[in-house]
Amino acid sequence: MARIKYAYQPADETKAAKAMGYEMPISFKHAVEICRELRGKKINEAKKILEDVIAMKRPIPFKKYKKKVAHKSGLNKWYAGRFPQKAAKYILKVLRNLEANAEYKGLDLDNLIIVHAQAQKGRVIKRYMPRAFGRATPRFQQLTTVEFVAEVR
Repeated sequence: MARIKYAYQPADETKAAKAMGYEMPISFKHAVEICRELRGKKINEAKKILEDVIAMKRPIPFKKYKKKVAHKSGLNKWYAGRFPQKAAKYILKVLRNLEANAEYKGLDLDNLIIVHAQAQKGRVIKRYMPRAFGRATPRFQQLTTVEFVAEVR
């Protein structure tokens, strides 16, 4: 496992908590949209959003990767949305880790706001599926790294 630095460095490390999910087998596009939705929210509010997505009660608005995405009710001032359940499960684990890191540092969890949420492309696991007549079909898997930084505001 390579050592990865955070893309965002907080001004005061004593008032910030960080967490990273390294090379998770989730969709990069779903992770980008979830991170956009969680940025600027409190940790408890972000966890509630992800739990609602997993239970298919609240859709995530898709603002960048929105081609051929169906309309969903319940989105404020937006039309396209989905329920990325697999990505939400993995990102919820990272948020729980962020909360535990903040608690370990003695930070106030009620005033902790996610100031940085970012998804990055990781490695590509290359696999090939044999087909008839000596051919092969590639089955590549894109891994995704997600990082969160929360600060006391």
